[in-house]
Amino acid sequence: MRIHETELTHEVLSALIKMSEDWAAENSCYGYRANEKSDIEGNRIFLAEEGGRAVGYLFGKVYRSESMQAVMPEGTAYFEVEELYVVPEKRCRGIGQALFRFAENAVGSEAGYMVLSTATKNWKAVFRFYLDELDMRFWSARLFKPIGSGRARDI
Repeated sequence: MRIHETELTHEVLSALIKMSEDWAAENSCYGYRANEKSDIEGNRIFLAEEGGRAVGYLFGKVYRSESMQAVMPEGTAYFEVEELYVVPEKRCRGIGQALFRFAENAVGSEAGYMVLSTATKNWKAVFRFYLDELDMRFWSARLFKPIGSGRARDI
């Protein structure tokens, strides 16, 4: 297994888009759609490869905090993880954790925090992963429940 930071070459872009298409087909996150080039450009890209094949990725970028005083001082540099994905047949093998730790070490001199949001439908597993395995802290949650005669279908 090789974890590394990479530039956005045509080959890397193709691999990221293919994996994001597979992720969208899983229907595991509310509102997730496959990436386009413009979704990936400008991000730092971390790739997990096995046997020369991309099996996971993490991408995101450094921002300065605004209106996040509940968890960090105004203007603090933080790395926003936009996406972290591992192909289904390679999950539960430490690849996601390795990608996260690699990115954390790579951006640690530029940012004081790692931040992410999730819209997963499997929140129990995701919370266990991020809170228990990666030592992240819980900040906020947004919940929903379809109700009444205008009841929306479950997405």
